[in-house]
Amino acid sequence: MAGKESTELTARHCTPCEGGTPPLDDEETDRLLSSLNGWGREGDAIVKLFRFKNYDQTMAFVNAIAWIARRENHHPDLQVGYNVCRVAYTTHAIGGLSENDFICAAKVEALLK
Repeated sequence: MAGKESTELTARHCTPCEGGTPPLDDEETDRLLSSLNGWGREGDAIVKLFRFKNYDQTMAFVNAIAWIARRENHHPDLQVGYNVCRVAYTTHAIGGLSENDFICAAKVEALLK
C-alpha cells in the first residue's frame, strides 16, 4: 500500500490552500505519512533528513527540490550542510499539514529512486 499511495501522490499537483481550509486531521496525516519512507512528523510539519556523499550531490538535490517547489508553488523549509539536507513541509496558510505537503514530499522521494 505504501508504494502505491506514494506513486499516486507523485502524479498529483498541489492546489492553493487558503485561510479557512482546515489542516489534515491526525488520522489522515498518519495514513499519508505511512506512504513516505523515513519521513516523520514534528509538530505541524513533516520532515526528513537526507545524507549525501559530498557537497555537489547535496546541492544538486537542493536545486531539484527548488524546481519541484517552483513547479508546485509549494515551498519547503530547507537546512543545508556539506553532505546533508533537512527538508520540512507544512502549509503555513492553514497552520498545519495539507495534502500539498505530502504531494511534494513524495516528489522529493522520487528524486532518489
